[in-house]
Amino acid sequence: MHINTYVAAPDLVSLANASSGFLSIIMVLEGNFVLAAQLMLIAVIFDSLDGWVARKTNRNDKYGFGKNMDSLSDVISFGVAPGIFLYAASSSLILPYINILVGLLIVICGILRLSRFNVLTQNNDIPLKDKFVGLPIPSTALVLGSFYLSGIFSVDLAPLIMALVAVLMISTIEYPKFKGIKVVAVGSVLIIGSCLPQGILSFIAYLPAKLLLVFTSIYVIIVPLMELYGKLLRSGPHVR
Repeated sequence: MHINTYVAAPDLVSLANASSGFLSIIMVLEGNFVLAAQLMLIAVIFDSLDGWVARKTNRNDKYGFGKNMDSLSDVISFGVAPGIFLYAASSSLILPYINILVGLLIVICGILRLSRFNVLTQNNDIPLKDKFVGLPIPSTALVLGSFYLSGIFSVDLAPLIMALVAVLMISTIEYPKFKGIKVVAVGSVLIIGSCLPQGILSFIAYLPAKLLLVFTSIYVIIVPLMELYGKLLRSGPHVR
């Protein structure tokens, strides 16, 4: 079967995602951490768009080619790239070399997260229309990239935050899906604002990255807290 039977417009968006992740790794190796963080965030935009493009073009992915390409791209941009970024940019003064272990944890949990997602989506008996099982993997790039670009980055705090993000990815906590072009547009505006040179927006320096960090952190933290609160209510004593 010819390759054009498989490759469609959404797959090109997925390749742009993977390319951004690869270039982010190259920038880390070159010591340009700002650009590396920006490229991780740009990969999130491409990852958000491929599904939208697939729906708009009525993509028929009966062989699962697009889904597998999307997952492989995500491993690069949201697993390997954040892991290497953390290793290079966050040499912890409190616990030396912990960033190496956390970086590896991000990669491993990312692979497990995507493998479980692919299995669950193949099982029609499991409804996944409005939720994710576990924290979505782009959260690694959103948290780490916005944290670095926010102007409040801490080399000692970053490994702890990213370890939590990695563990939440393989948890069974159900995170809501935010779909639609409006959500993608708002997120893209914050990401693009985070990627602009600070001189252009000197009067609101670091504000887009800080807002992106706040919104992402709320999403990451509030869902498990609500689930924990619900479990405490159900297991607590019943007052009559």
